[in-house]
Amino acid sequence: MALRPLDNTLPLSPERPKKNLKVSNPIAKPKQPVDPTANDENRAPLPSVVTPSVVDSIDYISSENLNPISDPNLKFQGLIEGLESKDWLKICDSLNDVRRFALYHSTLLLPILEKVLLILVKAMKNPRSALIKTSIMASSDLFKSYGDKLLESTTSDAVDHMILQLLLKASQDKRFVCEEAERSLNTMVGSTTPIPLLQKLKGYVSHGNMRVRAKAAVSISHCVSKMEVEEMRNYGLVSLVQMSAELLKDRLPEAREAARSVVLLIYGVVMEEEEENKEEEKQQEKWQNFCQSNLSAIDALAMAKLVASQ
Repeated sequence: MALRPLDNTLPLSPERPKKNLKVSNPIAKPKQPVDPTANDENRAPLPSVVTPSVVDSIDYISSENLNPISDPNLKFQGLIEGLESKDWLKICDSLNDVRRFALYHSTLLLPILEKVLLILVKAMKNPRSALIKTSIMASSDLFKSYGDKLLESTTSDAVDHMILQLLLKASQDKRFVCEEAERSLNTMVGSTTPIPLLQKLKGYVSHGNMRVRAKAAVSISHCVSKMEVEEMRNYGLVSLVQMSAELLKDRLPEAREAARSVVLLIYGVVMEEEEENKEEEKQQEKWQNFCQSNLSAIDALAMAKLVASQ
């Protein structure tokens, strides 16, 4: 067999010069004591000491379990100071006192209600979840106790900020905050008169945050479902159908579903005068005329298809 020529062999890499090893004579270091908490695979693990979380010490008291204040006049004197404290635990305690005042001593709280609402809004913006939830629970009790008084001009601006925060918190990913905010929004709808509340909610139909729009749409749907036929007419069927048309085009299914519910309620009112006329064609014609007179052509067509699909 022919030998391979030496030219085809891989080139040899030049040999690196050897380094002279330096011999050092370091001073021996003293032996360090063994840390009993160190992670040593040859040692049995020590039982871990669990420090209770501060958040776990917060009691979320339901409204039914709140008791009246034994000396409300004395407690009232330090209420604002407690709400404005830098200690968030003290703020939570004071918010629970606000709830007690609202449920059992509402006349005492009424003169400072606007200030309390603004403090509540500030607490809802706090990064601490425990403080957020407690403030949301307080807002529910305020709606239960004061109802339409919260929608009056003296507290109107503060309530606008509170409603926005409730819609934002209901849109959050933190489940226990989100669920509490949704309960508060339901309490708001159940405790107030529909027309003035709708006046406040309609502004959120065009909000930049689509989750806020969806939560507002749900509250609007619940609000309209409470209304009598005459109330819907007094508010304005045209305003309701235009609001619904916007929400039907929303990106989130939650908003579109809420809008569909409102449209069907409006349809029922518009068709009420045609009850004696059982001809379906006549009924559909009236609905189409109503939509075409108050909406764009594409929105009117969407309304017609929605009702026809039911």
